[in-house]
Amino acid sequence: MRSPVLIAVQPESVSGPRALPSVLDQVVFYGVFGVLLFAPLAFGTTEPWSVFVLESASAALGVIWLFRQVMTGELQIRGNAEFLPMAAFAALVAVQLFTGRTSYRHDTIAQAMLYAAYGILCFLVIQVLRRTSQVRALAEIFTLYGFGVALFGLVQGIDPNGKLYWMRRPHLGGWIYGPYVNHNHYAGLMEMLLPISLVVALGDVLEGPRKTVAGIAAAVMACTIFLSGSRGGMLAFAVEMAILGAIVIRRRRSRKFALTLGLIFVLSGGLIAWLGGGQLTKRLAALHADTRMELEGGTRVNINRDGLKMFQSKPWLGWGLGVFPTVYPQYRTFYTNFFVNEAHDDYLQLLVEMGGLGFVTMLCFLSIAYYRSIRKLHDWPKEPNAAVALAAMLGITGILVHSFVDFNLQIPANAALFYVLCVVAAMKPQFAPFHRARQRHRPEIPGTLSA
Repeated sequence: MRSPVLIAVQPESVSGPRALPSVLDQVVFYGVFGVLLFAPLAFGTTEPWSVFVLESASAALGVIWLFRQVMTGELQIRGNAEFLPMAAFAALVAVQLFTGRTSYRHDTIAQAMLYAAYGILCFLVIQVLRRTSQVRALAEIFTLYGFGVALFGLVQGIDPNGKLYWMRRPHLGGWIYGPYVNHNHYAGLMEMLLPISLVVALGDVLEGPRKTVAGIAAAVMACTIFLSGSRGGMLAFAVEMAILGAIVIRRRRSRKFALTLGLIFVLSGGLIAWLGGGQLTKRLAALHADTRMELEGGTRVNINRDGLKMFQSKPWLGWGLGVFPTVYPQYRTFYTNFFVNEAHDDYLQLLVEMGGLGFVTMLCFLSIAYYRSIRKLHDWPKEPNAAVALAAMLGITGILVHSFVDFNLQIPANAALFYVLCVVAAMKPQFAPFHRARQRHRPEIPGTLSA
């Protein structure tokens, strides 16, 4: 006998009054991650038009989310431990602006708007990322996306013409790789995307052929880090793999994981040898000489020395967010025809622009991400909360290592993804185990909610 009550409930789930909020949820969810995927393709979002798209899209998604909350009459905000240091950083920027502590108000306002976009994206990710099915979907999307960008980089490296997408020549030149003018920033993107594919290939996020595709994608991405010629990227990759290797070794019955990881390395090494072994060998051979030259008075060392003098002049609140390229010429101690727009060291630039208070705030932000992610790593192959934390933590680590010798966090596309990874790493455990998503043998009862 069928119950008429249960039959009556079914149509509401399809076309009832909750249909529009559900659509808006999907718009915000895919919109947020769509912005993160669009940003690297727009030359890293380093031009005014792409920065405008990033900021306006973030603001629009925030308005849609707020409209959805008001429409349903339930303003539910999911918290995150990272929101407190983010608010403290915003307060410091406000102090710089309203007390006249910034050296160039226009630059600080422009950079503050960019950081506001990062904050909106981080906030929205926490609000919309709730279910294990979303974790699976994102794992697949980011794996295929990273694979596609890496393949593009490989093809472009085989047949370069000095133009972005073979069509646009950079105004100030550069070492093009993939959609980036600077090969180091391409490597920074791969440092964050690669761990996602590795965790998918080694764990239970996806199954069957999809895990194999994830392993191949990871090998191709790792290959392009080396073929891009980024020394900082190679170092960051080595640190990421050392950490992952230590975590794999600590697990019982880790032979399967070690074998999979080994196969990925072999495939990546074979691709490197086939596509650019000679070029990479020359790059590595010159590594010692290049490093020695830098340490003995190269451009980066000179910039760092000048930057430290800038920090000593204003050690507490700094010169103002985003003003480094404006103030630096006053402190430059060497001659160059090039415009020094960044410090080539994200830590130093943070000290110069935000002072010691801003630096401590950022240390708190990073400490929370590591502390909360490490606490969730106990069963990462099967536990989605742990898998997400591991992928985010490895990506964060790669950028932080690279940031000692470059300025990936001054590139909006990379910075936006980095900050999102930080708040994701600090999320509270909320995803159901992967094996529950595979239990298809249990019959579903119409009109009831599944876990």
